Amino acid sequence: QVQLVESGGGLVQAGGSLRLSCAASGRTFSIKAMDWYRQAPGKQRELVAAITSGGSTNYADSVKGRFTISRDHAKNSAFLQRHSLKPEDTAVYYCRAEVVIGTTSYQYWGQGTQVTVSS
Repeated sequence: QVQLVESGGGLVQAGGSLRLSCAASGRTFSIKAMDWYRQAPGKQRELVAAITSGGSTNYADSVKGRFTISRDHAKNSAFLQRHSLKPEDTAVYYCRAEVVIGTTSYQYWGQGTQVTVSS
């Protein structure tokens, strides 16, 4: 089992910056990838950014050039640094971890952190 706790959400003005953190505990050595998703009111949850254990990253087109995902393996944490925030970035942001044990893959989610960008 892996437990994820997000932090760093809050209210920020458009154009501002904010960094989200995701701290993992439990079977952290089995984590293959960590991702950030977000869900805006009335919309489906969408992938924002992903990073593998090897450091490969992937971003949604809407955030490329503005968001940066990173991991600190020593601290079992992932981060999402966001710049030039827009009102449309307002959402609940979730951290997800993919854990591989043997040939089985598991997903674990954090509880989410609210980010509100005011215009």
